[in-house]
Amino acid sequence: MTRVVEQRGLYFDELEEGVTYAHKPGRTVTEADNVLFTTMTMNTQALHLDAAWSSTQPFGQRLMNSMFTLSTMVGQSVTQLTQGTIIAQLGLTDVTFPHPLYHGDTLYTETVITEKRLSSSRPGQGVVTMQHTGRNQDGAVVALATRTCLMWTKEAHTAQS
Repeated sequence: MTRVVEQRGLYFDELEEGVTYAHKPGRTVTEADNVLFTTMTMNTQALHLDAAWSSTQPFGQRLMNSMFTLSTMVGQSVTQLTQGTIIAQLGLTDVTFPHPLYHGDTLYTETVITEKRLSSSRPGQGVVTMQHTGRNQDGAVVALATRTCLMWTKEAHTAQS
């Protein structure tokens, strides 16, 4: 019989507070990403769509849609942290975009587990708080977000399957 190894994130018990998880590879963002995401979400902000007008604004060019940046930053963490081990995303707080992300930039994300506790009402599950930091290729912080998730413990998830 062939042994099968399934890719997954980490269980509640495997996540360590204070550890930085670096998510690789980075994601180079494109004009197509920006226009598609912006129009799919019905965001008509000219800062994302109108190159001529944006060139007259303080940053001198179009900016990546911040919701695309946030979504990609969280998405980059999934394979390493929550793929198949998350029950639910409970919330996002403290979302900031301290520096713009531009077409052609590469987004790199790292996550620090800032808190974890077993659920008092859901045996075999735990609440994990993560601080996601997105940086461009030059190391400038382009996004920050605190994310809280409900996660499986390994024993409970294995028993449930």
